Order: sequence, then C-alpha cells, then structure tokens
Amino acid sequence: MPCLRPRSLISSGPPMFYLTTAIDYTNSAPHIGHAYEKVLADVIARYHRLRGDEVFFLTGVDQHGQKVQQSAEKQGVSPHDFVKQTTLRFTTLWEKLGIQYDSWAETTDPRHKDCVRAILTELRDQGQLYKKAHSGSYSVRQEQFLQDRDRDEHGNFGPEWGEVIEIQEENWYFKLSEHTDWLKNLLESTPEIITPAFRKSELLNALEKNSGLDLCISRPKERLQWGIEFPFDENYVTYVWFDALINYISFAGYKSAGNPTLPDFPTIWSQRPVHLIGKDILIPAHGIYWLCMLHAMGFSDAQMPRLLVHGFWNGLGGAKISKSTGNVVDPDALADKFSVEALRYYLIRDITTGRDAEYDIDRLVMLYNTELANEFGNLCNRALNMSQRFTAGTLQIGSDLTEDDLALQQSLTSTLADYRAAMDDFEISKALEAVNRHVVHCNRYAENMKPWELNKNPDNRPRVATVLYHLAESVAHCAVLLSPALPSVSAKLAEQLRLPHLTTLHLADLKWGLIPSGHTIGTPTPAFPRIVIEKES
Repeated sequence: MPCLRPRSLISSGPPMFYLTTAIDYTNSAPHIGHAYEKVLADVIARYHRLRGDEVFFLTGVDQHGQKVQQSAEKQGVSPHDFVKQTTLRFTTLWEKLGIQYDSWAETTDPRHKDCVRAILTELRDQGQLYKKAHSGSYSVRQEQFLQDRDRDEHGNFGPEWGEVIEIQEENWYFKLSEHTDWLKNLLESTPEIITPAFRKSELLNALEKNSGLDLCISRPKERLQWGIEFPFDENYVTYVWFDALINYISFAGYKSAGNPTLPDFPTIWSQRPVHLIGKDILIPAHGIYWLCMLHAMGFSDAQMPRLLVHGFWNGLGGAKISKSTGNVVDPDALADKFSVEALRYYLIRDITTGRDAEYDIDRLVMLYNTELANEFGNLCNRALNMSQRFTAGTLQIGSDLTEDDLALQQSLTSTLADYRAAMDDFEISKALEAVNRHVVHCNRYAENMKPWELNKNPDNRPRVATVLYHLAESVAHCAVLLSPALPSVSAKLAEQLRLPHLTTLHLADLKWGLIPSGHTIGTPTPAFPRIVIEKES
C-alpha cells in the first residue's frame, strides 16, 4: 500500500515535549469540563518546563460543522461572526485562568485550511480516497452516519445521537479499513500509547466493531457550506472531524512550506506528542480515525501520539452535568466567587486523571481552606512572619542540627521524588498530595520545636533562627513545586522571600540550601486568604 511520507523529523535541537488538548467546539459556552481540561494541560506543560524540557503547548477551537451553521442561522448571523463571538468567550476565560499556551488553533485559519487541502490531495493521489453513493441514518448532533451497531436492544438509536435523519447522497471516503489491522497491532505492542491503560481495551473492542468500515470525510455543499472546500471537488466540504483532527499537525508547522508564521514541524514532533482528550472523543475520532489518518500520511509507529484520556466532572451522585438538567457549572463565575487559585487547585486536586469525579462546591472550599489556607498558609505565616518578628527577617542556619532538623530535610528529598514520579505519570492529584504531606510535616515540626516559646529566652536565638530557616526553606521548595498548579501564588511567595530566581528554577536545582544563610526576606502578606461562605439567614 502506498503511503505518504512526512518530511524528516530529524531535528538538531533537543526533543520537544509537544502537548495538545482537544480543541473546544465553538457551538457551546465554556463549562467546567472545558476548564478542567485546559487547567490540567496547563499544569502538565508548566511541570515539563519546570523539568527543563522544551515545551510546545497547543490548544484552540474547532469552528466548522453543521451544528455551527445551524446555530448561526438561528441567531441570524453568519457562521464566521458566530464562531468569532463564541471563540472570544473561550480565549477570555483561558486568560483569566492563567492558561499559558504556546500556540492557538482556529480551524478557520488559512494556514490550517491549506494544510487540510494538501493532505486531501495527497491522500487522493495515493489512492486513499474514493467516491461512492450511500444511504443511511445520520446523527445531526454527532455529524456522522450511524451503523446498526449503534442501535440499542430495541433497534432504536439512543438519545446520545440526538436527531437522526435518513440521508441518501454521494460522498468522498477515506480507506480507513486498510489501516485497522495495523492499528490493532500498534495498540497491542505499544503499552504507553493510551493512558489510562484500561481505555485501550475499550478501544480494541471498538476497533473490532469498526472492522471493514471506511470513513465518510465529505459533506455535500447543498447540505453544508460551512467547512473547508475539497481542493479537487468544489461540490463538497470536509467532514468536521477529519478537518479538526488535522489541527494537531497543521499548527505545528506540518506542510507549512517554510511559512514563517508556523513553527518548525520536525522540532515540534521530535518525540511522541501527548494529546490530552476527553473520554467521549477517544472512540472513534482520536483512537481510530486520527491514528489511521496519520498512518496513511506516512507517520511511523514511533511518531504516533500518546492519547492521555481524562474523565468527566459529574454532578453529585454521578448525575450528568448538562443544559437539559439545569446543573451546568460556569467556571468563570466560580473563579470570580472563590478566586482563580482556588478553582485551579480544586480542578486538579479532587480528580484522578483518567477517572470521573463529582463536582462538589463544598469540597472546593474544604480543600482550599484545609490544604492551602490552613496548612500551607500556616507554614508561610510561621516561616515568614515569625522570621520578621524574631530575627528581623534575616534567615540563619546553625551548625548543630537535631534529628528533627535532619528528618525535615529528608522529608523534602522524599517529597521531591514522590512529586516527580507522580507528575511524570500525569497523576497531578498525587503530586499535590505529596507536597501537602511535607507541609503537614513542617507544621508538626514547628509545633514540636515551638520557636515562639524558645524566643522568650535570648540564649535560644540561634536555635530559633535554625528552626525558622528550615521552615522558610520548605516554603521556598513548596513554592517551586506548586508553581505548575498555582503560578501566581508561587510568584508572590518568591517575591516575599526576595528570591526571584525561584520562578526560573528547574527541578534539578531543588536541593537543600535554596536560601543562603544570612538572607533577608521581604514583608510577608497572606498567600491564601481563607474562603468564608456567608450563611443565608
């Protein structure tokens, strides 16, 4: 079977950690699921920068498709104006939440359209596309033709498909069936390609059901005009999923022909990229369509992306969050009410990556108040405020260290190891739990040492200084470790410690002695104001 070959991926620079998220569908307003995915991606990208990796983080919006066209018609505006208005809601929220992406993908961008058309042309020339007539059931919501396997035990299409209509028309097809055996072998021989691992068995089962089927990748203009026109057949536009998936390579510089507005593709794709997606779009779009598309385009097995599949935020009791149930959670309003820091922390602390979680506003408040305002806030207060009061802000460490001092130092070492192992496995909640364990250790250390009691005797001043140094050193380390999750708070703590270099450190730099003995800190201010919910009378 002939296949296309991407230009060489050999790069003279260091390997790039290329992270993407599923691009948001502009036919909806941002909700808590969108916010979780973007905050999770932002934390992962910031962590890899903290590791010292070269990072390229791409996100964006999918702007084509029948639902967009229909929504625009209902509002009496053009699809172009509709997607611009909706896109602004996403970009404004991501800026508010501190999402630090390197590139923004909009599928109406001419650079993306050129890439899609080039791929369509080459796939056609290689015999990977063909045209045929087809009649069948079509899901307007999912914008795809359905098969008998999609029916329930009563022979009906379930509510998840929305409106289903019967269509008879001629379309262009991609020879998906020619790549499914290869995909099965890839999945079985490459353990790390799907995370969490249990999603792989689901994908393999779905692959068996899709065996022998090809993918319809066009829509007639008489039915849909809002899409990328086929370069060799002006009567058709590109199926939205075929178009949208290509954003992962189009905005990474693939087939850019030296376009200076796009990055260098061999550098970006120099190692297996990570695609962060929701579980609802693993099958079939990313797990089957996209991997087979890449294979047809000539990407090698080693170049296939790793799919990091996250779960959903549900309501209490596992209820689905949706407009129809009236329990949609607005992340913008949450950030205003509780702070960006509280929302970011909750979204990545109270969910296991890959699993579902139940949204609970009481847990948001509890986690923030307990782990940040109480535990870490208390540590910051003891380390910084008492240093100002007892040592005039100057941090000194003595030479006579106790077993408690050495145990605290060892706790920092083990915390770093646990944190790094968890973050490398995308287990963000476990990494934050490791940091919190050390914070708790520090507060117990302070309770045992009682510097406020020791300070009453002038002879104990050297010992007081040593205790406070250990606490302040821990604050400095924790500020660095929390920086992917809480970048603004970490920057504030670095400023209060008068250690601006903390914001540019890498994990390899985290060794005991970040604070030079004799260093003077600045004026401390509360880093984590406690959330107080006023009870209704």
